[in-house]
Amino acid sequence: MYQLMSLFISTFPITTLLTVLLYSPLAVSLSQCRTTCNNNIPINYPFGIDDGCGSPSYRKMLNCSANDLFFLTPSGNYKVQSIDYAKKTLTIYDPAMSTCSILQPHHDFVMSDIQSVIMPPSPDTIFALLNCSIDSPILNHYKSLCFNFSGHSCDELYGGCTSFRLFHMAINSTMPPCCFTGYDTVKYMSMNILDCTHYTTVYNTDNLKGVVPVDWVYGMKLSYSLPETGCERCGKSGGTCGFDVETQGMLCMCSGNSNVTRECASGSLADSTGESRRLSPIVQASYILVVGLGAALHVLL
Repeated sequence: MYQLMSLFISTFPITTLLTVLLYSPLAVSLSQCRTTCNNNIPINYPFGIDDGCGSPSYRKMLNCSANDLFFLTPSGNYKVQSIDYAKKTLTIYDPAMSTCSILQPHHDFVMSDIQSVIMPPSPDTIFALLNCSIDSPILNHYKSLCFNFSGHSCDELYGGCTSFRLFHMAINSTMPPCCFTGYDTVKYMSMNILDCTHYTTVYNTDNLKGVVPVDWVYGMKLSYSLPETGCERCGKSGGTCGFDVETQGMLCMCSGNSNVTRECASGSLADSTGESRRLSPIVQASYILVVGLGAALHVLL
């Protein structure tokens, strides 16, 4: 047995084993991040569709399916129509939402706490709450939450939209109450609490003066903030900003051998603080195990 161990040590030195270990998949290795979803919408910082890409604040908020890019929230998946990186906006559309041409079962729009803080609907995104009860809180205690926008009133939706006209017809030509309001209203009160059966959303409302409801832009525009993490320096050096999936610390990912540095030109393995990066806990434990095994074998032999 000792002869077999001696043969193993001589033909496969400990240094070789460590080299294989350190550059194996157990070591921290980040592949390059995809920059588009199906060659359609560009994916740049702070967003990412691969884990470890973009900012950790936006982790797992986007999903690239076989056909479309989706924004994920607790209430469902919303199709991403566009991302404007200059204006820092992301436009989404709810396929289950009622519009001027289609009436669908009502549901709530719910964002996570962090989503509500870092990328809430923009001020020019309006929620239209439809077919509300006369006992609705927004028509009584919270009536100040309702407003008209760009000279429009709720009556236009009932009179100008095929789908919403059904509410008008159902109660003997008396139009049911409705309300134009902002995101904060639906953020804190569900549709059941609001006592309204349906909602729709419209964005770019500042440009809708004199435009009939059938031509309104239905959907939602989210305004996101850009984390200050030193990504500009990384980008100028040819890298792509990402993060460590374990520590969520900022990393700069470079081409070639998937180097992870503060900036690609430096050529050193360092994190955003400039210090040398530590190996993952799995690799550290494996390193200690291999060194200990090697030492024990040499003592025995």
